[in-house]
Amino acid sequence: MKKLIGDFIDYLSVERGLALNTLESYGRDLRQYSDFLDKGRFSSIEQATRATIISYLLHLEKQGKATATIARRLAALKSFYQFLVREKILERDPTANLESPKLEKRLPRVLSVKEVDQLLRQPNPVTPAGLRDRAMLELLYATGIRVSELVNLNLVDINLEMGYVRCTGKGSKERIVPLGSVAQRSVQEFLQRGRSRLVKNAEEQALFVNHHGRRLTRQGFWKIVKKYAADARIDKEITPHTLRHSFATHLLENGADLRSVQEMLGHADISTTQIYTHITKGRLKEVYAKTHPRA
Repeated sequence: MKKLIGDFIDYLSVERGLALNTLESYGRDLRQYSDFLDKGRFSSIEQATRATIISYLLHLEKQGKATATIARRLAALKSFYQFLVREKILERDPTANLESPKLEKRLPRVLSVKEVDQLLRQPNPVTPAGLRDRAMLELLYATGIRVSELVNLNLVDINLEMGYVRCTGKGSKERIVPLGSVAQRSVQEFLQRGRSRLVKNAEEQALFVNHHGRRLTRQGFWKIVKKYAADARIDKEITPHTLRHSFATHLLENGADLRSVQEMLGHADISTTQIYTHITKGRLKEVYAKTHPRA
């Protein structure tokens, strides 16, 4: 079982070029499925039937797993079994014709422009860490890049003179995103007055580093955001992608076209970007309800 999962992960990495986070997610989901088979004394993964898969999905439901989690686990199993059939390890796919549970369309939480401003004003620009934090938050809101893309940025990926950032997204796809003047200034100040006081190794290429002088992690960044959200007294639930969602929503509210926003976010499918149009329509209804005399 371990070898089969390893071979599948290698296939996803080499043949499909999936990102490390995605590969880890597939591996984790499949190992948990394998544990379920072992503990429940079910048949082996090669002998699993449609009933076995359904039992596993019902088990997840009883555990209280979210619909999105169950759908993701089933998607991992489908890909895995399709791979085993394609490699002639199995003759049939037990997940064939199994439908994924319908997902509720949940709109991402976004901050208002005022709340974003409150958040961005929290870092103390006197300290190296404060300069770094302000540069990260400004950069994230200015570009809408993912947190994983932010922490993976190297010095060569920022061009302050031309005003753009180059990042590598899902599927190792590279894209160029414009960088606003405020974010440019914040990054420039960090590079001039903050970064050199944080790095320990002159050869470190990471743009943003932690207090040990090494590349900042997603978890490290997330702790920073939660602290500043609390300092700003923002009551809304904030996730690592909140500034990304806010970036997209605010652009569309101010007249940006959907295709441009899709390009900047790095969405392969424009239908993914379209969720933000629902948010702006909701805001329009709110404004109408508050301001129109006959609302």
